[in-house]
Amino acid sequence: MKNLYFPDENISENDLYFVCYMIERTARKLHRHNCYVAEKLGLNGLCHQLSVANVNHSANPLQVEQDWIDEYGLSSGDFDITDVDRSLVEEIPSPTQIGKVYMRLILDTLSPDENYAEAIIRVYNDEICKTIDNYNCSAYYEPSYVIVRAYNDGGF
Repeated sequence: MKNLYFPDENISENDLYFVCYMIERTARKLHRHNCYVAEKLGLNGLCHQLSVANVNHSANPLQVEQDWIDEYGLSSGDFDITDVDRSLVEEIPSPTQIGKVYMRLILDTLSPDENYAEAIIRVYNDEICKTIDNYNCSAYYEPSYVIVRAYNDGGF
């Protein structure tokens, strides 16, 4: 995928990771599902965020969250991903860990005719995200190939 503002530059996997990480951070802050944030950003917003990710890497993540909330009109919800059964979950995965899970799933299922923004929308709107985002089960820390197989098979 080409950068919108510098057509000679490609969007890197690290840029994709940063956007997935910020989707997770923003969704947690707002008590929303990741798909809400991805959908509200939309294809154009995601293309923009992927194109400026190399700059936003060095920005304060709290400021990037707030900018996304303001720019895309994101609102609070009632889904708390950190509300887990403490007898099953010793430690909730960090946004960086979950950003990597989603980045790998996007890269491993990317079709030749789709860009990263389209793939983000596709993956985050898939039913498998409900399982990955349920920290009471082990799906989020399965090896990437297991998650990809589950995605392709329609579930774990």
